[in-house]
Amino acid sequence: MASSETAAATDQRARGLASFLRSQMRNIAPFLTLIFLSAFFALASPSFATIDNLGNILTQVSVTGIIAVGLTFVILCAEIDLSIASIANVTGIAVAYFTLQETYVNIANIPLPGAVAILLSILLCAALGLVNALGLTVIGIPSFIMTLAMMQIAAGISALLVRGQIAYKVPSLISTLGSGSIGGIPWIVIVAAIMLLGGHLVLTYTRFGRYVYMVGGNREAAEYSGLNVKLILGAVMIISAVCSGIGGMLGVAHFGSAQQNEFDTYLLDSIAAVVVGGTSLFGGRGGIGNTIVGLFVLGVLNNGLDHVNIDSFLKILIRGLILLAALVINVYAQRLREKATE
Repeated sequence: MASSETAAATDQRARGLASFLRSQMRNIAPFLTLIFLSAFFALASPSFATIDNLGNILTQVSVTGIIAVGLTFVILCAEIDLSIASIANVTGIAVAYFTLQETYVNIANIPLPGAVAILLSILLCAALGLVNALGLTVIGIPSFIMTLAMMQIAAGISALLVRGQIAYKVPSLISTLGSGSIGGIPWIVIVAAIMLLGGHLVLTYTRFGRYVYMVGGNREAAEYSGLNVKLILGAVMIISAVCSGIGGMLGVAHFGSAQQNEFDTYLLDSIAAVVVGGTSLFGGRGGIGNTIVGLFVLGVLNNGLDHVNIDSFLKILIRGLILLAALVINVYAQRLREKATE
C-alpha cells in the first residue's frame, strides 16, 4: 500500500516537473543555447573566453540592445515594428546633418554646440513613431504594413539628407557616449545597460508595464476591462522609435560616420534578440530579461564564429537557422499554452 502511494507521488512529481519544463520552454531554451555556445567557442578558441573578449561582445551588442528595448515593448503587445533600422539610420544621419549646420543654443552666454541637433533628431524619430502609432491605432493599418511603409519613408528621408555623402561630425555628447569610455568601460555599454534596466523596471513595476502585458496577453479582455488599448499601442510604437533613434545616434558615433543604409542589419538582429531570448511573438509573455539573454546568444554566436574563422556566408546561414529554431520553439510554446488553458 505504502509503495503504491510512493509510486503515485513520484509519478505526480514527474508529471509536475514535465509540465513546468514545458511551460518554461521559452525561457529555458535560450539560456541553454547560450551556455552551449559559450562552452563550444571556449573550447574551440582559447582567445574567446577572456575578459577582453567579453568586453568586445558587450560593445558589439550595445546598439542592438538599445534598439531592442523599444522593440520588446512592441512585440509584448503582439505587434511588430519593421521600421526600427530605418528610423535608427535617419536619426543618426539627422544628428550629423544638423551638427553640420552648426546649430547651437546659448544659455547664460555659454554656447552648447549640438544641443539643438540632438533635440531635433529625437523629435524627428518621435514624430516618425507617432506616424506609426496613428496609422496603427487611428487608421487601423496593421503594424506589419504600417511600419513597412515607414521603413521606406525613413530611408527616403535619409537619402535626402545625406545625398550619397558620408558625414563625420556629431555633437560632442553623442561622440562621447558612442565612442568614449570611463574607467575602461565604453559609455555605449553603460547607456545600453541603463536603457535595458529602465525598460525592465517599467515593464515589471509600473502600471503602464502591466497594461502592455494585458494588451498582449488578451486584447479583448483588456478592452472589456476599460483599458485604452489604442493609447497603449500608440505609446509602444513611439517608445520603439525613440529607442531606435537613440541607438542610431550613438551608433553613428561608434562607427565614426553617418551614411545611408548603415543600420540595415540591425532590423534582423533586434528582432532576433527579442525572439531568440524567448519573448512571445503572440504577445503577453517575455520581457527585457529575455531580450538580454537573446542579445548574449547573438553576441556570443557572432563573436565566436569570428574566432573560429568560419566562412562569412556560413555565418549568416547559422544565424538564420538559430532564429528559425527560436521561432519554432516560440510557436510550439504558444500551442502548449493554448492546450493548457482549454
